[in-house]
Amino acid sequence: MRHFTPQQLQDFLKESDKNDMPPLLLDVREPWEFEYCHIEGSVLIPMGELASELETLQAEIDQEREIIMICHHGIRSRQMGYYMEQAGYKNITNLDGGVEAWAKDIEPTMKRY
Repeated sequence: MRHFTPQQLQDFLKESDKNDMPPLLLDVREPWEFEYCHIEGSVLIPMGELASELETLQAEIDQEREIIMICHHGIRSRQMGYYMEQAGYKNITNLDGGVEAWAKDIEPTMKRY
């Protein structure tokens, strides 16, 4: 699993805008956290639901596609990133510091908790 700082992720997203297959920004926080704040374009699948949603994901998402794992501080997303790798996904990246670091370093107007 790779790890990105918020700045590295921002740069990667700018570059991936030029590609046909942008990365999936997968937020594994709870719904109330996601509603409070999230990175634009991210998709919510709470950590506790990821295992049950994996079959749907496998049908919809190429296992070669880049998946950026996101949570509040980067701990839950790292755990779920390892889980995704065990399920066969090959391009998993964790956002170190999570949305908290993203808000601090990239999007200072984002609400924080």
